[in-house]
Amino acid sequence: MEFEGKTEKEAIDKAIETLGLERDEFDVEILESRKTSLFKKGCVKIRVHINKPEEEEEEIPAEEEIAEETAVEVEETTVIEKLEADGEFEPKLLAFVEELLEKMAYPGKAYICFRKENKIGIMVESEHSGILIGKKGKNLDAIQLLVNVYAGKLMEEPPRIILDVEKYRERRESNLVKLALRTAEQVRRTKRSKLLEPMNPFERRIIHTALNDMEDIATKSDGDGLMKQVRVIYREF
Repeated sequence: MEFEGKTEKEAIDKAIETLGLERDEFDVEILESRKTSLFKKGCVKIRVHINKPEEEEEEIPAEEEIAEETAVEVEETTVIEKLEADGEFEPKLLAFVEELLEKMAYPGKAYICFRKENKIGIMVESEHSGILIGKKGKNLDAIQLLVNVYAGKLMEEPPRIILDVEKYRERRESNLVKLALRTAEQVRRTKRSKLLEPMNPFERRIIHTALNDMEDIATKSDGDGLMKQVRVIYREF
């Protein structure tokens, strides 16, 4: 079915109202997008494809479950480098992280795991890894933000602090690459665009990079604000 509106959102809202469906129950193919000009009004025409249960893609497991299921495996099969805290800056960072976790009632041990150009990695070991990570890494991102704010108080131009728990970020990146490739195959098969879940800039960059070399697949970010969605698009060549 096709719907038309002044904007893509208006056309999608009409589809939702007419079909009585939730937004995640159908995909949107943009048939026409015309900007407002002196003589014509702006217009977006879309075609709606209702998702069938058998065509639904496998969902990425909740990050809390990933953390709990893989924490032991990571400890047994992967050796995480533990570096000695250097100078005055790094010991203060580690102390801040551990004190913050203690006040949150989810204590853990923090240590330096890498140093790169203008970046320092801090790894946290904790029995509460699933909670510290949170759904889709939101808790971890929030804690990382606080640590970077604190780093800015310690020095004028501090390195960026990358906070991780039980190598979650590495596993998340691997899952996102798999999601990107799986979605690209689905889009290639159906020749219909697919809109992924809202992601932060770092996660969207992983999706774009994973599909960048595919001639028949294009990606673009949709939405406003920090959390945007990546649209995977089929293109003929």
